[in-house]
Amino acid sequence: MLRDTGPNIAIASGKGGTGKTTVAVNLIQVMKGPRQIIDCDVEAPNINSFLSGEDVTERVIAVPVPAVDDKKCDGCGNCGDVCEFQAIVPLGTLALVFQEMCHGCGACVRVCDRGAIKETSRRIGIIKESKMGELQLIAGILDIGVHMAPPLIRELKKYIKRDRFTVLDSPPGTSCPVVTTVMGMDYILLVAEPTPFGLYDLSLTVQIIKALQIPFGVVINREGIGNDDIKIFCNDNEIPILGEIPNDRKIAEVYSHGGSIVEDLPYLKPVFEDIVDTLLLKLEEQKDASL
Repeated sequence: MLRDTGPNIAIASGKGGTGKTTVAVNLIQVMKGPRQIIDCDVEAPNINSFLSGEDVTERVIAVPVPAVDDKKCDGCGNCGDVCEFQAIVPLGTLALVFQEMCHGCGACVRVCDRGAIKETSRRIGIIKESKMGELQLIAGILDIGVHMAPPLIRELKKYIKRDRFTVLDSPPGTSCPVVTTVMGMDYILLVAEPTPFGLYDLSLTVQIIKALQIPFGVVINREGIGNDDIKIFCNDNEIPILGEIPNDRKIAEVYSHGGSIVEDLPYLKPVFEDIVDTLLLKLEEQKDASL
């Protein structure tokens, strides 16, 4: 490894089905030494379908939500005014709490002069941790009926260890779960397909990543199924392309039964090794530029 601390890399995309998990899982397999892969796609985690660890442990994750003492509440409305998510709504001398909308910030507790609001816990999901040699596998699983992924993703990111290479498999899209995942990363790999839809979704994601001011590059998946518009877009916007994964039916066959591309299709292993080498070079350039 070329750094004194392990870099944190997020694999993201503008839409689902572009091959994020394919890239994340196979990149982590060709890397060497102590490393982590963290599945932040908590609504549909699937790294454990491709990597099977041992010594599995589970931890229940809960978030603080307000509970109102009706006997103390005078309906002043301060809690509703401070809540940006309308999770607590004063009605006369009663404050209604919508736990599913609460982000657990605690502002309502702090502004309640009468001490009528206390915090209680609401379970939102679990975190599973296991090991596969020097590789640590961590995945978050959001409970059914829970709609807010960011609190669970923030708990997942607490598992990041700076002494090893860490790859985060991001949720798809450009919404809050994605932003929560990529914030604070050293580098982001955007996976895109060479199609008109792929270009459109990539352009949206690029806008967000640029606003966050995080270095990033692109990996083109299923190269050969479409046109060169993504390459033209990247060239025009000075976005580095770190690698291209060919459109190969055998990849889909291996993926369908939870196999490993770099192990089951060894002729494709150099593709992922080259992506890692280029990524490490980008990280070194970034590090040197900051000195």
